[in-house]
Amino acid sequence: MEKNIEETKQKPGCGEEEVSFRRKPDWLKIKLPKGFKTKQVISLLNDNHLHTICSSGMCPNRAECWGAGTATFMIGGNICTRGCRFCNVATGRPGPLDRKEIDDIAESIKSLKLRHVVITSVDRDDLPDLGAGHWAETIRTIKRECPGVTMEVLIPDFQGRTELLDMVIAEGPEIISHNMETVRRLTPDVRSRATYDCSLGVLRYLAGKGVRTKSGIMLGLGETREEILQTMDDLIDAGCAVMTIGQYLQPTKNHYQVREYVHPDTFAEYARIGKEKGFRHIESAPMVRSSYHAEKHLH
Repeated sequence: MEKNIEETKQKPGCGEEEVSFRRKPDWLKIKLPKGFKTKQVISLLNDNHLHTICSSGMCPNRAECWGAGTATFMIGGNICTRGCRFCNVATGRPGPLDRKEIDDIAESIKSLKLRHVVITSVDRDDLPDLGAGHWAETIRTIKRECPGVTMEVLIPDFQGRTELLDMVIAEGPEIISHNMETVRRLTPDVRSRATYDCSLGVLRYLAGKGVRTKSGIMLGLGETREEILQTMDDLIDAGCAVMTIGQYLQPTKNHYQVREYVHPDTFAEYARIGKEKGFRHIESAPMVRSSYHAEKHLH
């Protein structure tokens, strides 16, 4: 089954008129994942009550990634303390952290014979350490229980607190990623509590500690070409090694309105420009998400 119609009614309060249904171009038609590996992963996640951003974020590439031995697990529960207007993860008051979540993820990695794993989380602004201790324990446990598995961690901004970033750095994940999500001008409208400069500061601090860093943005939110190129320059200046660029897809009519479906040729052009600017690796295509081909970003 393919989904090729998207309602683009503006979220109330944005000061714009409602617009009619917008048909997605052919390059954005999404086929639901299927096959034995997909069924196996979904069954295991359900049995262990685990959350993946692959499912919570409605990622179109989850079947390909699962088949390649990569998955993105989400820790800290499935309720976020922030309400970013692009994100499909639920917002509210999270429950207490569950240590069993960490052991279940480690067991799932072994059961699925994963070779590379990406860990992300909801924002936990309700906790004194913003969830950094849970992050550190998760990385430590996976490294101990799943030797040989490489790891990328896609972290929140931890409100820019360097002592919390140090807790993650100390556990030695191969890549630490933090997404800019969009250009400077649109950040206040698209992201909740996060700021452009705070995110850049996080990446700069990580790179300064010798960490291989990665970040991603979405296109189709109303950004200009000049703003995209400036964001690339800002990331390079902050020491970011890997960048991902993908098409924003509006999860529901209540989320931020998609302004444009960017042609694949334009994405390819940004990939070429990014390499010229100095990124070690760049993924740029309509269906790219931050963990897409994550295993390739190690090399």
